[in-house]
Amino acid sequence: MAKIGVEQSLGNVQQALRERGYDVVELKQESDAADCECCVITGLDSNIMGMQDTVTKAPVIEANGLSADEVCSLVENRLG
Repeated sequence: MAKIGVEQSLGNVQQALRERGYDVVELKQESDAADCECCVITGLDSNIMGMQDTVTKAPVIEANGLSADEVCSLVENRLG
């Protein structure tokens, strides 16, 4: 199954994705996202400095305000 990077603070999202069979890795540093097929972030501290350097070409989903099930649906839609 696809490898999904998820920020550490999104434990409920990590669990929901694992239950759906995804290989979930915690995003502790930028390099953790390099080989993921999709990344899920909180969005709380995204782009504070106004810089947009990326380390992956994978889709990035901002989970702010979404339930774990909504995030899982977005992941599934992005991965096709």
